[in-house]
Amino acid sequence: MNGIIHFIKNWTLPIAMLAGVAGYFIYVNLPFLAPTRPFVNRAVDFLQPLLIFMMLFLSFCRVSLHDLRPCRWHLWLLLMQAGAFILLGGILLIFRDMAGHTLMEGAMICLICPTATAGAVVTQKLGGNAAHLTTYTILINLVAAFVVPLMVPLVHPHPGLTFVNSFALILGKVFPLLLCPFIAALLVRHLLPRLHQILLKSGDLSFYLWAVALALAIAVTVKSIVHSEVDVWFQVGLAFVSLACCLLQFHFGKRIGRHYDDTISAGQSLGQKNTVFAIWMGYTFFTPVTAVAGGFYSVWHNVINSWQLYRQRKKQEALEAAVRE
Repeated sequence: MNGIIHFIKNWTLPIAMLAGVAGYFIYVNLPFLAPTRPFVNRAVDFLQPLLIFMMLFLSFCRVSLHDLRPCRWHLWLLLMQAGAFILLGGILLIFRDMAGHTLMEGAMICLICPTATAGAVVTQKLGGNAAHLTTYTILINLVAAFVVPLMVPLVHPHPGLTFVNSFALILGKVFPLLLCPFIAALLVRHLLPRLHQILLKSGDLSFYLWAVALALAIAVTVKSIVHSEVDVWFQVGLAFVSLACCLLQFHFGKRIGRHYDDTISAGQSLGQKNTVFAIWMGYTFFTPVTAVAGGFYSVWHNVINSWQLYRQRKKQEALEAAVRE
């Protein structure tokens, strides 16, 4: 039994991803569960933000307010994300009828998407600075909240969304999930110190909450791919676009972070994305097809994280073996 538990803890991410894929296909192929689909859809819509809130809350409980200080690499990463998003948007404004318009929009949501709410969890496991990543998470959400409403209505005009409406939707999506857990963590730290100490001893709870959220996100992604009416090769194109964005952001994040002796934190800040937000942004401001890019990005960055965690675990095991000898 201990061996099984150890295996599950070591391979949580790939197990969660496979569970999301398998869970979707098993669910939709059981006819007697068909009447439950409206309820399940509403439950998923409720659970995803709840899990995000809980993960952020637990992460903020572990970080002191005094530790949330901007670093120099924060500025470079913010400029890179906002600059790439604006550049691609400008190209689409100049060449409105260019081929691959949707592929470019897919790249835009992959590039501007804020850092994942569970990024601090993985960063801690890899030996990075969770406080630096948490600070960047706050900063990039603020930047995205202003840059996205400025560009999206110009790049992809929608008759049902005015500039004010799109701006309000972004603020309504990002700010409550970002600020409320932060405020709640501060209140618990100062008003309920005993509860705060209990939460600090929760161990890897936020990591496993992320695993559940990941399984749900992968299931939603599979659903969007299965029900998409676009050509399969177009979806392959979106997969390659999201893969390129993922690899480039991890690469440049680590490269910039290396100059400031913060390689892991910077790499995770730029590469690990809040793909639930990316998928939502694709559906809301572009098209359901564009949202598929966010779904593929969810797969790529979690594959990279699984590989990084595997390497980190092997290094730790080798170090422990050397100490025993």
